[in-house]
Amino acid sequence: MESKSIAKQKIRIGFVGCGQFCRFFVPLFKAHPAVEFVAVCDRVPERSKEFAETFGADRIFDTFEEMIASSEINAVAIFTQRNQHGHMSIAALKAGKNVYSAVPMATSIEEIKEIVRLVEETGLTYSMGETGIYRPAAIYCREKFASGEMGDMVYAEAQYNHDMKDLYHVFQYSEGDDWRKMAGLPPFYYPTHSTSMVLSAAKAHAVKVAAFGYADKVDKDIFGVGKNYWDNPFSNSSMLMQLSNGAIARISENRRIAWGVPETYISNFHGTKASYECSLIQHSYIKIGADGPEYEDVSDLLNPIELTKHKGEPDFVAEAVKGSWASGEAPIQILSRIPQELQPMETNHSGTHKFMVDDFCQAYMTGKLSPTNAWQAARYNLPGLTAHKSALQGGVVMEVPDCGDPPEHLEVLSADRRENEEDYR
Repeated sequence: MESKSIAKQKIRIGFVGCGQFCRFFVPLFKAHPAVEFVAVCDRVPERSKEFAETFGADRIFDTFEEMIASSEINAVAIFTQRNQHGHMSIAALKAGKNVYSAVPMATSIEEIKEIVRLVEETGLTYSMGETGIYRPAAIYCREKFASGEMGDMVYAEAQYNHDMKDLYHVFQYSEGDDWRKMAGLPPFYYPTHSTSMVLSAAKAHAVKVAAFGYADKVDKDIFGVGKNYWDNPFSNSSMLMQLSNGAIARISENRRIAWGVPETYISNFHGTKASYECSLIQHSYIKIGADGPEYEDVSDLLNPIELTKHKGEPDFVAEAVKGSWASGEAPIQILSRIPQELQPMETNHSGTHKFMVDDFCQAYMTGKLSPTNAWQAARYNLPGLTAHKSALQGGVVMEVPDCGDPPEHLEVLSADRRENEEDYR
C-alpha cells in the first residue's frame, strides 16, 4: 500500500456514546484547529440533545449506522461501552471513516486483527485514546531508556488500581438495570493503561504471558459463571510478560483493592545501569556511577505542577492520596507542542487528554501514524486478552499473538516530540 497523501479536508467528526467520559473530549476536538464539524449520537436521545446544546454540536445523528453512512463526517470518535469498540471501529473503517477509539481497542483477538487489516488496506487513520504513553512516568522512562543511560532493560512493573465501588455509577449510567453484567468485564480486557506505559518505554512487545486471577468474594452478583457477559470470576488479575527484548514485566489490573483514587502508574523500571521507582507521589531515579549509586529525586518533574505547589503544606500527603491537584500537567509534559487553542483548556487523567486529541488530528492531517496506531494498539491489548485465558487455566504460559510492525513506509509520530511539527491552518 502506498503512503496516503496529506489530507486536504479538515476533520468532520461524529461522537458516538454521549457519556461521562466523552464530555471531556468533545470540547477539545471542537477547539482543535484541524476540526471543522462536530456531530453527536447516543442511543438515549436526551443525552445527544444535552451534548449538542452544551457543546454546540453541528448535528445530532439518531443512530451510529446513520452516522457512519453520512457524507457529512469523515471521522468517528467511539466512546461507547468497552465491548462495543471493536465492532464499531470495524464498521466505521468499512464505511470509509477515520477512527478515534477510547480504550480498549477491542475485546477479542479476531476484532483486533481485523482492525489492523482494515487500516492497512484502506490507509485510514486509526488512533486508540490511551492515556498511558502520555503520563509523566512513561515519558521519563522512555527518554532515559532510549538514551542508553539505563543500559539493558531487566524488569518493570505497572498497574491500574481502580476499586469497583468507584465504577458502579459508571455502569449504572450506561447500562441501567443490566449494569452488573457489564461490570463483570475481565480486568485484562482493559489492560492498556498498564501495558502501554511499560511497553512504550521498553520499545518492545510481549511474546509470552502467564497470569493468575483473584476470584472476587464481595460482589457475587457481578463476578462468576452466569453473572456477567463473559462468565468472568476475577476482579483482579496479574500477569508476567516475557518481552521481545528479553526483559520481564509484571502487569496488574485491580478492581477490588483498597486504594485512594483510581490510578495507573509504573512502580518499577529497572535497567542494568539505572532504575526508576515510584511510590505514590515519590519518584526516584538511581544511576550507578563511577563512585557507586547516584540518587535523584525527580518528583517535581513528574508530579503535576499544581500538586507540587502545595507540597509544603501540613496536609499535603493526605490530600494527594485523595487525588487533590492530580489532573493537570507535569513539567515533563510539553504543552508547547500542541495547538495554543487547547493549551489552557480543562484536562484530566494526568493532563493527557490534550495530547491524545492532538495526535489523532495531526496523524489525520499529515498522513502519518499516531503513536497509538492500530499496530501499536494491538500490542497493548493482545497481552491482556491472552493473559485472561491463561488465568482461567490456572497460569498456563501462552504465546501472545502479534500483528507486527506498521509498514516501513509509514512514519509514526513520536509522543515525545517537543514542538508542533505541522501548521494545521
